[in-house]
Amino acid sequence: MSAGSSKIAIYGAIGANVAIAISKFVAAFFTGSSAMLSEGIHSLVDSGNGLLILYGVKQSEKPADARHPFGRSKELYFWSLIVAVLVFSVGGGMSFYEGIEHLKHPAPITDPTWNYWVLGLSMLFEGISCFLAFREFNKTRGDAGFWATLGRSKDPSVFAILMEDLAALVGLVIALAGVYFGHALNNPYFDGGASICIGVLLVSVAIFLIYKTKGLLVGEGVDDETLDSLEAIARQQRGVEQVRRPLTMYMGPQDVVLALDVEFHDHLSAVEVERTVDALQDSIRAQYPEFKRIFIEAKGLAGKERGPLASGPVSPQI
Repeated sequence: MSAGSSKIAIYGAIGANVAIAISKFVAAFFTGSSAMLSEGIHSLVDSGNGLLILYGVKQSEKPADARHPFGRSKELYFWSLIVAVLVFSVGGGMSFYEGIEHLKHPAPITDPTWNYWVLGLSMLFEGISCFLAFREFNKTRGDAGFWATLGRSKDPSVFAILMEDLAALVGLVIALAGVYFGHALNNPYFDGGASICIGVLLVSVAIFLIYKTKGLLVGEGVDDETLDSLEAIARQQRGVEQVRRPLTMYMGPQDVVLALDVEFHDHLSAVEVERTVDALQDSIRAQYPEFKRIFIEAKGLAGKERGPLASGPVSPQI
């Protein structure tokens, strides 16, 4: 998936959340609804989170330099972790706090009309934003299920926005239930309870995002299926006798480093080994273009090292 396509979901989320946050705060001011105030905080945090992820995407696109020889792709993972922390602390924490305060000092909702209008419009805008995010998410889904694809996704600009949009829709349903039952039964505790439920929801989403981005920041590699495929590609090359388990690490959603330890037949000349390495790199990139840098340690069967053969993101350097 290109960076440009993933930005569509980010722009959609930012635009929707800014408009929704303003309308929710206005409704909360006139009605005194704790759940509506929590939802306003949620939308405001989501707006800021979208800007942070967008900043991370732009930073990750900067080219490599002397101080960042592997580029700055991991910037996206760093800012995504900050987003997850904000969802946990500001979104979840404030919503939980507002709910507790409303339970301590309950205030009945006199006229829920404002809330119903805002919640209805919010569901419409959040639905559009969620549709855009889900469409980008489906581009890499294939035949896999939703949760399987979410688990293997390495692009926070897609899965973080999607999870926030889904949490927003569920939060709106909870807020709507709290406002409706609180007014219908003349029981303000429903409103405070709804706010607490929204806080628990946001904390749960934040924990998931922290877990995902932590693994990518510390150096997560590709899945076992891809590793098996890389080994098979290497073994198919002429003169290759043995291949050790490949070493990989995600630098970014479409930027993966690959290190291969390959043993060649002793009868191959240096020129033949060089040609085999070139063919191996071409075969890997044809099937997995995300491997921008491939480092190959070539050895003969007797164990004598021929030296590391590496290639960069543009042209191989042997």
